[in-house]
Amino acid sequence: MSNWQGRNVTVAGLGVSGLSAARALAGLGAAVTVVDGGDGETHRARAAELAAAGIAVRLGDAETLPEGTDLVVTSPGWKPSSPLFTAAADAGVDVVGDVEIAWRLRGPDAAPWLAITGTNGKTTTTQMLASILAAAGLRTAAVGNIGTPIVDVVLEGDEAYDVLAVELSSYQLHWAPSLRAHSAAVLNLAPDHLDWHGSMEAYAADKGRIYEGNQVACVYNVADKATEDLVREADVEEGCRAIGFTLTAPAPSQLGVVDGILVDRAFVPDRQQQAQELAEVSDVRPSAPHNIANALAAAGLARAFGVEAAAVREGLRAFRPDAHRIEHVADVEGVAYIDDSKATNTHAAQASLAAYEHIVWIAGGLAKGATFDELVAGAAGRLRGVVLIGADRALIAEALARHAPEVPVVDLDRTDTGAMSEAVRQAARLARPGDTVLMAPACASMDMFTNYNKRGDAFAAAVRELGASA
Repeated sequence: MSNWQGRNVTVAGLGVSGLSAARALAGLGAAVTVVDGGDGETHRARAAELAAAGIAVRLGDAETLPEGTDLVVTSPGWKPSSPLFTAAADAGVDVVGDVEIAWRLRGPDAAPWLAITGTNGKTTTTQMLASILAAAGLRTAAVGNIGTPIVDVVLEGDEAYDVLAVELSSYQLHWAPSLRAHSAAVLNLAPDHLDWHGSMEAYAADKGRIYEGNQVACVYNVADKATEDLVREADVEEGCRAIGFTLTAPAPSQLGVVDGILVDRAFVPDRQQQAQELAEVSDVRPSAPHNIANALAAAGLARAFGVEAAAVREGLRAFRPDAHRIEHVADVEGVAYIDDSKATNTHAAQASLAAYEHIVWIAGGLAKGATFDELVAGAAGRLRGVVLIGADRALIAEALARHAPEVPVVDLDRTDTGAMSEAVRQAARLARPGDTVLMAPACASMDMFTNYNKRGDAFAAAVRELGASA
């Protein structure tokens, strides 16, 4: 654990991770100043709490580096180009994130980290992994980009956990140069957050940091060559292995699927001749292809940590995904209604659309610079109809006109509270018995809703309303 006594630390941001880092470092003897550009009621309330703990707070100015700062700790969402960080670089002051602080705070006998990143599926895979580890009788928690701030978890002490399942975003990895996981997985790579990273290459490089210094296994997606390329580029410890996962029959040193069975050809005595059954596809809920891939990645990390096959099966059976992730809401007049509001980018929506045969698709929102031609072209043969909502729906409409001109499209030019109810009614009109009405927007929600959770809640409420009137 680093010596923090007397260090002058500036923490950027009054969010959850910023508050956690500020309190932790102040408790270890650092002189902490928190800066935030906001100055609203919530900001002032949080500032008052920190001031009571002896932590200085500067509101309304997030650009000027406090005098005497010798380390800046940033919250994940702050861009590298932020003026505060430019000032820090000019002054020769390092900038790190909360994950880096947590790593530095670990004691000599701290729990190993099994780390997970990717454009989509991180939270589900991390929670699956934690469920598997718990089924093996290990003291564990799903931490990092979800749940309790990782700094708080680390400060519980070396004896609190046997192993941690750690979800890491590209933002967090960018600011965590010292991280060295026991084993790690990159689930997939697709363009996302490019406004933050500046390019796809920079985004991929930050994701790839998760493999640096891995001790036992670098788990990658066989169907996504870019993830394997990151493994090849990583500087790992001697003996660390590349372990692939695939939805087809696995080759040696891979996990995959054979006749509805999840199997392991990586952590068996004879990889050329043997395969260990781990679970059935039906043990994974929902059993959509991308969720099977999540389960295989989680199983690969667990097996790298020595978990027996029986615990993989038990953990997957016990796991239940969070809301708004390909969640079945109801069947109404023979039509299934599925909430995948968490599909906030095209890569996530593509996986969701691939899970169903005949679809009425509800899509749209904030595109965040995304394009939709590839997504629409790949899904065109499955689409019974499309209902478009949100600020950037015209981008999807244009892609539909190019690649699926025969598919009926309803363009809803409204953003009021009744818009989702109207979208569901229009989708029901287009659907036939046996179809799936799928809300997988491929866009962010903030044009119409506070977050994707609220969007999913609105969809579920509209489906229940539809069912009550049927």
